[in-house]
Amino acid sequence: MPAPTRLLDLNLDLIARAHAVPVADDPSALAVLSDAELRPGLEDIIAGRDGRDLWVFAYGSLMWNPEFPVAERRIGTVRGFHRRFCLLQRRFRGTPERPGFVLALDRGGLCRGVAFRLPGMEIREALMPVWRREMRGRGYVARWLPVATEAGPVSALTFLANRASDRYAGRLSDAEIAEKIAAACGHKGPSAEYLFRTVEACERLGIRDRHLWNLQALVAARLRSCVLV
Repeated sequence: MPAPTRLLDLNLDLIARAHAVPVADDPSALAVLSDAELRPGLEDIIAGRDGRDLWVFAYGSLMWNPEFPVAERRIGTVRGFHRRFCLLQRRFRGTPERPGFVLALDRGGLCRGVAFRLPGMEIREALMPVWRREMRGRGYVARWLPVATEAGPVSALTFLANRASDRYAGRLSDAEIAEKIAAACGHKGPSAEYLFRTVEACERLGIRDRHLWNLQALVAARLRSCVLV
């Protein structure tokens, strides 16, 4: 059973008050890949698939908004990588002047998240929505990684930080990351909302992540100071 949910310092009302002015989309801030440009990479990852069932490992927004059919979900652990806000977001939830952050898996440690099994369907049709969502911005590299679950290990498609991308920010302090998240908003909404929904999902699932929990408190404090000015 998931552990009891703790009270978050960060909340949607605070985020909305701090970012009340809508932000227009700026396609020039991040040129995204077309489906035609994405297909060769998808074919490569399909060719390296290990196992019969099709699994995707979620550790960020895919946990609370998978946008693909789900036949089964399991809490699971990936070893060798940890969840971290290390990818700059200059579009969608940020701007070039005030970039936000999104999560990626970076080297070292471990990460608890959710392994989703997709229903039996044509593999390209099943994977293209998540492939498009995660890979069009050139911020990730994809790998099949073993995920340990209570019902046994599975091989899951997992999206890791692309350290060669200009979006990769390296290992900043939580205070530096919180400063950017608190200030950033794009046409898809504030960067702080992405953080809030991810922490909320982890708490609901009983996943403890000190990095996320510390960030939400730091971001909440910065947003309150903005609202009170």
